[in-house]
Amino acid sequence: MGMGEKLDVLGELFHLLNILLAVVLGFAIGYERKLRYKEAGIRTHTIVFAGSALIMVVSKYGFGGEDADASRVAAQIVAGVGFLGAGIIVYRKHEVHGLTTAAGVWATAGVGMAAGAGLYIIAAGATVILIGVQCLFHIKCKFFRRRSTFR
Repeated sequence: MGMGEKLDVLGELFHLLNILLAVVLGFAIGYERKLRYKEAGIRTHTIVFAGSALIMVVSKYGFGGEDADASRVAAQIVAGVGFLGAGIIVYRKHEVHGLTTAAGVWATAGVGMAAGAGLYIIAAGATVILIGVQCLFHIKCKFFRRRSTFR
C-alpha cells in the first residue's frame, strides 16, 4: 500500500463520517416525528438522510475531473425524494394527510445532502431548525389553530 492509497483510504473514511453524521441527524428528526405518531418516523428519515448524503458524497468525490457536476446529481435527489414524498400524501375523508410529513422527508434529504457535502454546521443547524419548527407548530396556541367553520 503506497502513500497515495493510504490517503485515499483516509479520505474515504472521512467521507464515511459525513454519512454517519447524516444518520445521527436523520435519527433526531425521525425521533421527533415518531413521538407524534406520523407516517414517516425514525427509519424513513434516517434512510433518506443517509441515502442523500451517500449520493452527495459519490456525486461530489466519486467522479473526479473537471467534467464532474455534483449539482446535477443533487437536483436528482431533490426530484427523487419529492416523488417519495408524493407517496406519503393521502387524501381521505375529504382531508389531506401526510403533507407535512412529506415536506419533512423532502427537507430531510436537503440536510442529508449538506452533511454529504461536508457542510456540517449547516446540516446540524438545519436539523435543529426543522425540529424546532415542528415543535413550535405543535404548541397549543390560538395563533396556530385552524379556524373552525360551521355549516
